[in-house]
Amino acid sequence: MTDAIAAYDTEIEAIKQVVAAIESSQRRRDPDEFLALFHPDAIWTTGHGRVLIGRDAIAEFTRKVLPTAEDTGKVTYEVIHVHFIRKDVAAVKVRQHYPEPDGGGEGTPLYVMSKEDDGRWLLTACQNTAVLVD
Repeated sequence: MTDAIAAYDTEIEAIKQVVAAIESSQRRRDPDEFLALFHPDAIWTTGHGRVLIGRDAIAEFTRKVLPTAEDTGKVTYEVIHVHFIRKDVAAVKVRQHYPEPDGGGEGTPLYVMSKEDDGRWLLTACQNTAVLVD
């Protein structure tokens, strides 16, 4: 394995850990754990199309909806593709699954993540999209 491939494998694993933390925060309905994953200037578009700009706006929304969300207790998140736009910016496609009876359904979020100077990957521009079943 070349050093370049090993480096990308390391970055992909770090990105997967962020997505795992998203899943954990959703399952536990923990706004603080969730909000810690965002860049301060992040943009978040909810599954219903509401645009939130900046961590403060994301926090206000999240603190209202996450603690009482009924369909988050068993949600799973799976990274299905990572595209490095630059070595410190990645587009991450995720499969989000809500099993029955917690609501059933699927989402297909896109997370653009940036690697900070301290090595952490943070959510920077995100679109949370529900999958409609025909």
